[in-house]
Amino acid sequence: MKKFYLIVLLTFIVAFNFNIALAENPGVKTKKEKATINFGADLMSRYVWRGTEYGGNSPSIQPSLTLNSGGFTVGAWGAFSTAGQNRSQELDLFISQSFLKSLFTVTLTDYFFPVEWGDYNYFQYKSNVTGHVFEGNLTFNGVKDFPFTIMVATNFYGADAFRINDNPQSSDFNSKKGIQYSTYLELGYAFKVKDVSLNSFMGFNCTTPKKANTATGYIGEQGFYGDSFGIVNLGLTAHKSIAITEKYSLPLSASLITNPQAGKVYFVVGVSF
Repeated sequence: MKKFYLIVLLTFIVAFNFNIALAENPGVKTKKEKATINFGADLMSRYVWRGTEYGGNSPSIQPSLTLNSGGFTVGAWGAFSTAGQNRSQELDLFISQSFLKSLFTVTLTDYFFPVEWGDYNYFQYKSNVTGHVFEGNLTFNGVKDFPFTIMVATNFYGADAFRINDNPQSSDFNSKKGIQYSTYLELGYAFKVKDVSLNSFMGFNCTTPKKANTATGYIGEQGFYGDSFGIVNLGLTAHKSIAITEKYSLPLSASLITNPQAGKVYFVVGVSF
């Protein structure tokens, strides 16, 4: 695992310095862009991600902090439910790089879900016990004449695994026999109606859980998105800014989200600061 983090660190250093070099090298035909830091927060009525509700049926505060240089971004994003006995929490770290004039973006994300009322170790990365999930993501960002986006994301390390025995009294409890490689594919289409920006989306679970272990009969976890191939995230998001003063507008959003595979529907509103 140390080698893995060394590779990630080297990728970060090379990508960051590559973008700085592009910005400072007058021989390269590109606009000079200084590194910028952005931070903010969203207040959402529910935390729904890729067709699944993660916020403990309560409003969610979602802060973010990013460092940007050209097409390179490194940042942190969180989600913290505001009510409920077992309040849901999430803290994600990510790095991304856009290329081919921002036509494509590659992202590496480390997902983690702290459990403050339990015992957890954020710095535990051993594959059979870690609570982290690492995902690789490739996105086609679309162009003006073809405003469609295509995104595919796959978990490749960590807690996205199936277990051969879920009995806490068993010696092989939580024994992980392999990564599920949970994979999500999403198609998006962006358009505008007057001053409202709209984004329609359709997301698919592309992972079929591994078969039952012949010794225990336990089929293990179903993966991140469902127990079979199908549509798990279908809906429409609307964005609009409400003018508060001459210099400040308040961004608002509303999303109607369905998960046909799970038979769920959500209506989520949010405000950004």
